[in-house]
Amino acid sequence: MRQFANCRRWLRRLQRWAGYLGLACLGLILVLTIAAITPRQWHIPPSADCRFTIYVSSDGMHTNFFVPVRTAIYDWNQQLDLEAIGSDPAADYRYLQFGWGDRIFYMGTPSWQEVQLTNALRALFYWRNTSAIFVKGHAAPPQPGNETVTCLHLSQTDYLALMHFLQATFQTDAQGRFERLGSGQDGQSSFYAATGFYSIFNTCNSWTADGLRAANVNTPLWGGLAAPIMWQLRNGCKCNDRQVP
Repeated sequence: MRQFANCRRWLRRLQRWAGYLGLACLGLILVLTIAAITPRQWHIPPSADCRFTIYVSSDGMHTNFFVPVRTAIYDWNQQLDLEAIGSDPAADYRYLQFGWGDRIFYMGTPSWQEVQLTNALRALFYWRNTSAIFVKGHAAPPQPGNETVTCLHLSQTDYLALMHFLQATFQTDAQGRFERLGSGQDGQSSFYAATGFYSIFNTCNSWTADGLRAANVNTPLWGGLAAPIMWQLRNGCKCNDRQVP
C-alpha cells in the first residue's frame, strides 16, 4: 500500500510538471507571436537618397537577399571568387543571392519535401549548430515563381551597411579567404562557412532581419519567421516595382 501511495504522489507531481511545461510553452508561443507581428518602427520618415536597389525573397519558410554583383560603391568581385560559385560563367552574373542557415540541414536538404524530422528538431532545439551561407549567381533580377519577391531602395549608407553585414557573415581562413564548403544541390550555387550559430532563437529569417535592420529597413521585434519579415518590409524609400511581376 505504501508503494502504491508513493506512485500516486509521483504521478501527481508529473502531472503538475507537465502542466507547468505546457503553460510555459504556450506562454513562449504567445510572446513570440506578439513579437513577430509587432514592428520595430511605427513611423518611418521618407528618405531623399534611394539610389540602390536590392530584393528580398521568401518561399514562405526561408528568406534570401538578392543584391547587385557590382555598383559604384561596392563590388563583390573584390570579395568573392565568382567563378567558384557555379557552373555558369561569372561574367553572366548581375545579382547574387544570399541565404543563411544551419549547416547540416541547409546542405543536406534539397527541398522542403525531403526534410527529416530529427534533423529539423536538432537544428531548432540545439543552440550551437554551425551555420553556412548560401550563394548563387543570377543573370537577371529575381522572378517570383513560387516565391514572393519584394524590392527595396536603399540609401548609400544603408546599402553599404547591408553589404558589410553580408561580408561579415562569411568565415575566413588564415589568408582572409572565404571558406567554400561545397556546391548547392542544383550545381549552380555554393555553400560557405558562416559565422553565428543556428537555433530556434536565431533562424535563417533572424539573420535576414538582422541584415535588414543594419540597412535601416523595418522588421518585426522577432524575425524568426518569414511571413512577418515580408509584411514589415519598408523603409524611407518607395519602390515602384515593390512586388516584382
